[in-house]
Amino acid sequence: MRLIPLALLLASSFWLAGCSDKPAGQAGNDGTMQLSPADSAFKNTDVTGLGYARDFAMTDHNGKPRTLADFKGKAVLVFFGFTQCPDVCPTTLAEMANVMQQLGPQADKVQVLFVSVDPERDTPELLGKYVPAFHPSFLGLVGDKAATEKVAKEFRVFYQKVPGKDAGSYTVDHTAGSYVFDPQGRIRLFVRHGQGAEPIAHDLKLLLAGK
Repeated sequence: MRLIPLALLLASSFWLAGCSDKPAGQAGNDGTMQLSPADSAFKNTDVTGLGYARDFAMTDHNGKPRTLADFKGKAVLVFFGFTQCPDVCPTTLAEMANVMQQLGPQADKVQVLFVSVDPERDTPELLGKYVPAFHPSFLGLVGDKAATEKVAKEFRVFYQKVPGKDAGSYTVDHTAGSYVFDPQGRIRLFVRHGQGAEPIAHDLKLLLAGK
C-alpha cells in the first residue's frame, strides 16, 4: 500500500522540536519544576485553527452513533484506515497502544478512533474484533459509502481502491497521518506516521495539561 501524505501540511507545516543537551527542566525560584522551551513545544505539526477536520458522524463498532462531542474532556486521536491493511494501520494502532502505556493513568483521558475507509468489508463486528485487540479503549468507526465520503472530505483524507492480484480482491491507498483534538474538541495536531510513541505521548501530555 502506498502512503498518501497530506500535501498541504507536508509543504507548509511539518516540524519537530529541536534536540537539546540541556536538562529537561529546571527548578524555578519557588522550587517547582519548570519546563524548558523545548519541552513545552509540540513535537508534531501544530494545526490549531485549521479550517477543516471539525467533526464527524459515524457509528462505533458497538453500534452507537458517534460525533466528536461524545468525547469532550478527552484528547482524541483520529486515524483513517482499514482492517485488511498490511502495514500502516496495524503499526499505527500498535504505536498508539505504546502511547497509552507511556501515558499511564492519563491514558484514561485519551480516546483513539479508527475510522474505516473500507465500509464494504469493515463491518462493526469485524472492527469490534480488530481495533480493541490493540487496546481495549480504542474504538472503530464506520459508516455507509456516503458517510465515509463525507468524513474523508471533511478531514481531507485521500483513499482509493487498488485492484488486487485476484479477481474481486483489492486494497486501499489512504492518507497515513492522524489528527489530534484537545479535550475542548478543538483540532490541534497532525501526527505523521512512523515517529514512534514518545513524540505523541509528549504532545498528548501537553494538551491534557491545557496547552
